[in-house]
Amino acid sequence: MKRLEGKRAVVTGAGSGIGRATAVAMAGEGASVIAVDYDGAAAEACAQEIRQAQGECVAQGADVTDEQRVIDGVELCVEQYGRIDIYYANAGIGGDLQPLTSVSRESMVEVLSVNLIAPMLAIKHAAPRMVAQGGGAIICTASVAALGANGAPVVYSASKAGVVSLVKGAAQELADTNVRVNAVSPGLIETGMTKFMFEAARSRGVVDKIGQLNPLRRPGDPAEVAAAVVFLASAESSYINGQAIVVDGGLTSSLPYAPSNALRVPR
Repeated sequence: MKRLEGKRAVVTGAGSGIGRATAVAMAGEGASVIAVDYDGAAAEACAQEIRQAQGECVAQGADVTDEQRVIDGVELCVEQYGRIDIYYANAGIGGDLQPLTSVSRESMVEVLSVNLIAPMLAIKHAAPRMVAQGGGAIICTASVAALGANGAPVVYSASKAGVVSLVKGAAQELADTNVRVNAVSPGLIETGMTKFMFEAARSRGVVDKIGQLNPLRRPGDPAEVAAAVVFLASAESSYINGQAIVVDGGLTSSLPYAPSNALRVPR
C-alpha cells in the first residue's frame, strides 16, 4: 500500500521547485492533490504532469497571502475530494538581496506576507477542518537560514525563523486534536529562487563549488526535500510534532572550522 493512499492534500508553491516535486511525490504515494501556485499556468502544468502519471490533481491559481484564496483552496480540496488530510504551506520568495538598511518597507512586508503570514493562514483555515475529521498533518517550509546568520538576507532569514516558531506554537495549540504541525528546513537546493546562483556558477565554471561547505559536498535536489515532506505527511512520522526537520546535507551539523586533513577519513 502506498504511504499516502486515500489522503487528500493541498500543496502551495506547486508550480516549480520543491512544491512541484512534493506535489508529484505525494500523488505518486497515492494522495489526491490540489496544486496551488501564484502562476496559474504553472499550477496547471504540475496538475497535468500528475494526471499523466495516473494521479489525481486539480490546479488552483492563487495568491497565498489573500486569506479568501487560502479558504478557497481548503474548500476546493474538501469539495473535490471530500476532506483535507495534508496541507503543505511551501510557497515562498527570497526578497531583496541587499543589506537590511537598504531594504524598503514594502519589500519587508511582501517577504513576511508570503513566507510567514501565508503559513499562518494555512494553519488557521486547514486546522479546524482537520480537527473536525479527527486529525491531519500540516507542514511548512522554513530554511536553514532560520537557524543562524549569513545563510540569506536578514528579512528572509527572519521570516523563516518565524516559521520555525509558528509550527512549534501551533503544535501546542492543537494539542489533543491529532493534528500535527511540522516544518522542513532546506539547505541549498536548486530551485527557481536559487537559479541565479547556479547559473552564475555555471557561467564561471565553478558549479562544483556549490554546496562545498556541507559534508556531502553538493547542493540538494527538490526531490530530496519532497521525500522529507512526504514522510512528515505520512503515518510513519506519527510521533513527530512541532519540529523543523533540517534537510541540508549536514551543513548545520557543525560550527565553522578550518578543515584539517588529519581529521578526515583516509581515501
